[in-house]
Amino acid sequence: MKLQQWFEKGLTTKQYIDGMQTHKENLQKVYESFKLSDANKEELLTVQTTGMKVIVLTEDWCGDAMVNIPVLLRIAEETNIDVRFILRDSNLELMDQYLTNGTARSIPIFIFIDDKGNELAVWGPRAAKIQQHFDELKAQLPSEDAPDFKEKQLAMFEEFVSKFTEDYATWQIIADSMIEKLKEIK
Repeated sequence: MKLQQWFEKGLTTKQYIDGMQTHKENLQKVYESFKLSDANKEELLTVQTTGMKVIVLTEDWCGDAMVNIPVLLRIAEETNIDVRFILRDSNLELMDQYLTNGTARSIPIFIFIDDKGNELAVWGPRAAKIQQHFDELKAQLPSEDAPDFKEKQLAMFEEFVSKFTEDYATWQIIADSMIEKLKEIK
């Protein structure tokens, strides 16, 4: 199936959010709380987005999707990019074309396409700075066979969920990363 067909198959933002079973309140909280900075809006003026669309590969249980999607939606609103959502677990044919590091079905993945369905850019599953912070925290965990591994791993994940739902600076890092990706499109 071509990307344009995947886009047409996708759920609208309303359909996706209405169908969410997990992280719906947090996604809406981030969306309501986050606004693009004036500098971001200025940068977006330099991006040619006419006719651009984005396919979002996601699942509602994903914490990264919970924070990245609201930021994407703010960018899409500012630039009139049309957004559609494809659920990863029931669309592995598409997901497997966008594996992270060639092996992982990490989400969300944002596939930006032109008005003819040609791929322009891909972003995800995390902003590089967020991934770096995650890797640093993960490196501090004890070995998996340590008695306190599960407890410390859970605490690390809770810290990330808190950052994702409360930390404006985290949201700004994500927005900056997405905008930089869009600026690369020629």
